[in-house]
Amino acid sequence: MGMLSGWRWCPRCRSGLEEGEGKVTCPECGLVIYANSEPTASALVRDGDGNLLLARRGAEPELGKWDLPGGFLEEGEHPLDAVKRELREEAGVEIEPLELVAIETDVYGNDDGAPWTLNLYWTARIVSGEPEPADDVSELRWFAVDELPPDDELAFDNVARVLGRLRRSPGPSS
Repeated sequence: MGMLSGWRWCPRCRSGLEEGEGKVTCPECGLVIYANSEPTASALVRDGDGNLLLARRGAEPELGKWDLPGGFLEEGEHPLDAVKRELREEAGVEIEPLELVAIETDVYGNDDGAPWTLNLYWTARIVSGEPEPADDVSELRWFAVDELPPDDELAFDNVARVLGRLRRSPGPSS
């Protein structure tokens, strides 16, 4: 229960919390908080030659490893709006999301308190701008599908699974 790991006190009334199956409960005020996967939205951006845009992580977790550009949804944000915002923030480009191609779960980090994530992936095309690294991205690079980095250079298991499917069917999807 990474998300709630270490929660001992109710944020509403400060009473002690009781741990349950995937949740914590306050016996005083009745507050129940469930451990949910945190949603993310990312893009498989292809250029006209079928190359895929990857982002080198400039922050932990998985500093220096390759990732698909994207990130966490803000509260109340639609996933399609999130993937557009993330590509603006991380690459300075406007994209058009095309097709939802994967939904994956994973853990965001390696420590015991690392939260679970629910990762949504769209194919996308750039409609304006040239990719330039920004925000928490240290480098952006186009990769031919048959030259994608090996799994041990990828930031997360779910990224490796998505790219593994792409490697098996390398036809352009944008």
